[in-house]
Amino acid sequence: MSFSKTKRTIEAIWSIEFPTLIAKLTGMVRDVSLAEDLAQDTLVIALEKWPHTGIPDNPGAWLMTTGKRRAIDHLRRTKVLEQKYTEIANDTRLFIEEDIENVLSGEIGDELLRLIFMTSHPILSQDARVALTLRLVCGLTTAEIARSFLVAESTIAQRIVRAKGTLKEKKIPFEVPLEEELNNRLSTVLEVIYLMFNEGYSATIGENWMRPILCQESLRLGRVLAEIVPSEPEVHGLVALMEIQSSRFRARINSKGEPILLLDQNRALWDQLLIRRGLSALERSRKLGRSPGPYFLQAAITACHSQARTPEETNWHQIAALYESLSIVMPSPIVELNRAVAISMAFGPEIGLIMVDELKSDPYLKKYHLLPSVRGDFLNKLGRYEDARAEFERAASMTQNERERILLLNRAKECGILE
Repeated sequence: MSFSKTKRTIEAIWSIEFPTLIAKLTGMVRDVSLAEDLAQDTLVIALEKWPHTGIPDNPGAWLMTTGKRRAIDHLRRTKVLEQKYTEIANDTRLFIEEDIENVLSGEIGDELLRLIFMTSHPILSQDARVALTLRLVCGLTTAEIARSFLVAESTIAQRIVRAKGTLKEKKIPFEVPLEEELNNRLSTVLEVIYLMFNEGYSATIGENWMRPILCQESLRLGRVLAEIVPSEPEVHGLVALMEIQSSRFRARINSKGEPILLLDQNRALWDQLLIRRGLSALERSRKLGRSPGPYFLQAAITACHSQARTPEETNWHQIAALYESLSIVMPSPIVELNRAVAISMAFGPEIGLIMVDELKSDPYLKKYHLLPSVRGDFLNKLGRYEDARAEFERAASMTQNERERILLLNRAKECGILE
């Protein structure tokens, strides 16, 4: 294997193993900033060794073992909390069968969930909590997080640095808190799991349309959280949303890894077991009897799609009504953009275009590639092919996902043929 190919393989492995490693190291050293440094040291060692020795049969276990050793070496060097170190050292088993099984299964008890609750502490601002958790739990770069927030990369970098410093200074515990404190942090934890799933479902950057490992881990965490707080309807709503969205994985890309849009997907490939699980979770949320929250409403929208056997059977009027409700409980320009799509499907692209044109001046959407993409779709349906082509080309220039860029350029090319 060439050096460049080995390096790409290492980077792919790292993106998968990073959250697990960070959670384990944070549990050992109780310092997220130090844990991230130790994890980065581990990556450097892998980059130095693996091109020469070959990638281990069990790369995740190798990274975990190396990271643990780095953590123990640090504790020995600094001689901090000798008694605590002894407890940690006695409890740390290097590269034994149980560790390997944990890494292979991707399950590390509740350590990842503890990390999310730690980084979601109310001592941090809401934006800082989400940014830090996306960095550590999802392994997203500051550039990827900045695109999720639609703000400058330098702003996100500053938030993350300050947040890590605050957690260390205030000695925030690494734990799933008790009931009252848990409820105070729950909305942030749900938001992080939601954003983590979204990044896996439609990657903002890179060569792949999806990052399924992120989706699978998000769904696992959601299911664990539903067991911890079974009386919270929005937890079940989020689980329902992720279950139903996950059901489309096999239909969302072709054999070449190219994206397939929702209305073009082969619905026979949708996973009916995941759909049933999602509908059950949605019903559990409904039975708890509270006003519908944003995750419940989004899950209800996905349920409408999942219950339509063909695109033509989709109840777009109901979806438009659900987006209307969503815009009230979670007002945002992106919700408005999605509402415009639903209304255009229910009442025609002319109305959708008027709604989208009203959003063009919104500063939040200025760098959001789906705005020109949606506008291009409406123009295409109205037969304004030259304008549509320009919008698709603009959208392609704005996205940082290579698969999506190609999809948008192909749509622009199709408009050129139709002119």
